[in-house]
Amino acid sequence: MSEPVGQAPSTATGGARTDPLVQLSVEELRRRSSMKWREHPADVLPLWVAEMDVPLAPAVVETLHRVADLGDTGYPHGTAYAEAVAAFAATRWDWDGLHVDRTAIVPDVMLGIVEILRLITEPGDAVVVCSPVYPPFYAFVTHSGRDVVEAPLGPDLRIDPAALEEAFRLGRRHGRRAVFLMSNPHNPTGVVHTRAELEAVAALARTHGVRVVSDEIHAPLVMAGARFTPFLSVPGAENGFALLSASKAWNLAGLKAAIAVAGPEAADDLARMPEEVGHGPSHVGILTHTAAFRDATGWLDDLLVGLDANRTLLGSLIEEHLPYVRYVPPQGTYLAWLDCTRLGLHDDGPAAGPGIVSELAGPARMFLDEARVALSSGHVFGSGGAGCVRLNFGTSPDILREALARMGRAKTG
Repeated sequence: MSEPVGQAPSTATGGARTDPLVQLSVEELRRRSSMKWREHPADVLPLWVAEMDVPLAPAVVETLHRVADLGDTGYPHGTAYAEAVAAFAATRWDWDGLHVDRTAIVPDVMLGIVEILRLITEPGDAVVVCSPVYPPFYAFVTHSGRDVVEAPLGPDLRIDPAALEEAFRLGRRHGRRAVFLMSNPHNPTGVVHTRAELEAVAALARTHGVRVVSDEIHAPLVMAGARFTPFLSVPGAENGFALLSASKAWNLAGLKAAIAVAGPEAADDLARMPEEVGHGPSHVGILTHTAAFRDATGWLDDLLVGLDANRTLLGSLIEEHLPYVRYVPPQGTYLAWLDCTRLGLHDDGPAAGPGIVSELAGPARMFLDEARVALSSGHVFGSGGAGCVRLNFGTSPDILREALARMGRAKTG
């Protein structure tokens, strides 16, 4: 595989841009000690877990150097993180409704979700999810003693209002409280919910007495042709919550920090969050996430151009090497949902259902064994996931080309 080059065409703002996705060679990436690059043997190309193959944004690097130089590794203080996210939301999404006094620092998005569920539900209450969906939605919810109720996505991979309403009814039976845990943008499909769709969600939730918790960790990762709408910005969402982080967009999963945001009617609930929850995130994590939202938006813009190009490239490569696969280009995230059911492998391996992210069955097992490409197995994403795989295209075009060529050469029975 050839060494990647660093320069790409100029952006709309003028001047040459540096595409973060073409900065690191495979040899450099294999020096990483993170799960993505150590879970599988060295001959495997890892396109599974949500970690991008990019260097850190310069503003984040500068922050880390400053932390090391000053020994600034104590306890977190202040509201700079929330202020940075609020400014980002106002600039990027035209939303000035993120008020710092209605935010709380949490260790990460999923732990923040669990803490919010503890505030507004009791064990045995229902949590509605739109399957197939991010596997930890199942694991974290069930481990906290709540029951998962699925509202399957429609054939177009978008929220199905009828299925959602039926799930709300089921969740609210026998006087239970219910929460809709929404992925916005949706993981694994990359769908970016429209304002109209979110307004419909808010109206349904109000009608059925369901609270909404919106996981917006992928919110900065929306590409050309779509626009992100914060759930809390739509009418009817005033009693909802959202969680945001720089983790996915700036590749900071190893630097834990996130913020929980409450709508105006949910502020009193958020105020009841135990103080010790705020002790979980790292001071260094908060500093780097703040720097990302505040000072690394140019780096993000360059990344989005590269992801958009990879999204188009992936479509061409699937048409060339995997014509039997159904691929709906994602509008956001760096994740692609590939329907491989025509391979007839979805009944292999463990029974379909949510599990750990590294568990493999069906086409994901075949592509790992025969093509030496690691993908996320669709069955762990819940109903509708069997026979599918999730592919992470947040990598270099060279790696993407090599992976798809290998997949095309794999035995298919």
